[in-house]
Amino acid sequence: MSNTPQGRVRAPELRGRGWLNTGGADLTLAGLRGKIVVLDFWTFCCINCLHVLDELRPLEEKYGDVLVIIGVHSPKFEHERDADALAAAVERYGVPHPVLDDPDLLMWQQYAAKAWPTLAVVDPEGYLVASMAGEGHAEGLARLVDELIATHDAKGTLRRGDSPYVPPAESETALRFPGKAVPLPGGNLLVSDSARHSLAEITLDGDVVRRIGTGARGRSDESPSFSEPQGLCLLPPHTADIAGYDVVVADTVNHLLRGVRLSDGTVTTIAGSGKQWRSAPDGHAHDALAVDLSSPWDVAWYDDKIIIAMAGIHQLWWFDPIKRTIGVYAGTTVEALRDGPIPDVWMAQPSGLSPSTDGSRLWIADSETSALRWIADGELHTAVGQGLFDFGHMDGPAAQALLQHPLGVCALPDGSVLIADTYNGAVRRYSPDSDEVTTVDRGLAEPSDVILTDDGAVLVVESAAHRLTRLAPGALEAAGVSTDGTRHRTERPATPLSPGEATLDIIFTPAPGQKLDETFGPSTRLVISASPPELLLDGAGTTTTLSRTLRLNPDVPAGVLQVVAQAATCDIDVEHAACHLTRQDWGVPITITPGAPTRLPLILRGLDA
Repeated sequence: MSNTPQGRVRAPELRGRGWLNTGGADLTLAGLRGKIVVLDFWTFCCINCLHVLDELRPLEEKYGDVLVIIGVHSPKFEHERDADALAAAVERYGVPHPVLDDPDLLMWQQYAAKAWPTLAVVDPEGYLVASMAGEGHAEGLARLVDELIATHDAKGTLRRGDSPYVPPAESETALRFPGKAVPLPGGNLLVSDSARHSLAEITLDGDVVRRIGTGARGRSDESPSFSEPQGLCLLPPHTADIAGYDVVVADTVNHLLRGVRLSDGTVTTIAGSGKQWRSAPDGHAHDALAVDLSSPWDVAWYDDKIIIAMAGIHQLWWFDPIKRTIGVYAGTTVEALRDGPIPDVWMAQPSGLSPSTDGSRLWIADSETSALRWIADGELHTAVGQGLFDFGHMDGPAAQALLQHPLGVCALPDGSVLIADTYNGAVRRYSPDSDEVTTVDRGLAEPSDVILTDDGAVLVVESAAHRLTRLAPGALEAAGVSTDGTRHRTERPATPLSPGEATLDIIFTPAPGQKLDETFGPSTRLVISASPPELLLDGAGTTTTLSRTLRLNPDVPAGVLQVVAQAATCDIDVEHAACHLTRQDWGVPITITPGAPTRLPLILRGLDA
């Protein structure tokens, strides 16, 4: 007979290929009994997962003696299955807790995760008490931890003590995981030294001339500091003279744009409130310093303004340095691939920008769809890329060519484009004239940007090798067309659903101390679409309920349901109650299988009753 209390579920034991940040020790839930454990199911390509890493940092500091956070790395891309690549990512993002390597998604399936990121909370007695998909759960999680501390302190089942986290040894290199670079007027380069939270001016030989920033995480202008900066853009001289700074910096984890004056290294915050974006997009111009941003990853001068790759919400935004205003340029926040007029398009974590040399096109590295895309005359087009779950390393005609999570692009004077094909460790070239993709160089360590110097040299930011590499002379000319290569699809298990009517239910329970907030209208919103669109005969569109009846096409064997759900809550019985918005995007692969279930539950936030 089971001794498990009715309605309570034992958390599955932790198993994987290995552990990081434990000093070589293997952890078990049994060994952590007495602690509150939060499992963070993440993958290092995913911007939402990176948001959660930063949301969890204050909780780890506050509850360090009773709370153990464990990252369970369940990869999407083939490159993310590599153990060395995972170790580099854990260092790159400063992950301050133990990480379990789950390359075959066994733990992901054991805990019934459906989205990156997902949090699972295990109480001190080893029972699963909560599951939360998406980001924005820090406050609700803190309330739940307080309740668990009170309950298990009273029961005598709470154990206090040090964390099992063991930090890795520090490495000594001139740069550490550089992200992007830009040539400066004097011939040097300015590099975003992302893991060192600073900018480095270097010579073409790689010598560091000066640093801008303290090197510690921060967001101060007076004592300049950044948090994992990425994109850099040199302003046109006339604009720089009026604005008072020369370079715009995408200060990614601070959710800010910063301006840098090169003459003296002065840093000024020029856009962003410092809070992460949580609201609905609109088409209006706003005071740049009053608006929330979300993980700006790259910046470029195009159409007489700064265009921002707003990776955190799958959009492009614009910024006017003279008027000091900002607004949405392209995209709806739906994470997928759809072309058309720029207000209506779908993107997925745009991370690299480069205007063509004649200014007519803006090239985009759309990372999560492994796509090369471009904008001209108010329309978005896809040159290379097939969708969220299709990737690989294949050259040839662009319609069949494949990339793997590219982070950078560089437009060349001949009209072609170089692509930092990050997870393939390669530089690729797309030619609009031939509509073909070739491989220019390979064997690189996570290239994240490609730049063209004034003298015509091509430099690659080889991020995981902590250096900039000069592309070999003649490499471009020697790049021929090859149809050899490898195709991948994400090995995330598809969900079987029966053809015909099916019910999609979003499970949401407000966090402790919160209630649904209908002060300004309906508190919930659900947007559903499909790829291919023919997968859904009925049920697509937007409603204010979290349950929807779908009609699945029996003639379409498989596809992806695109689901965006959000819920607005407010604090209960608190003066000046705060408002909260919980939001999650799912791309759910499904197969149409007769006799399969007719209900698809997705957890936006679930708590054990």
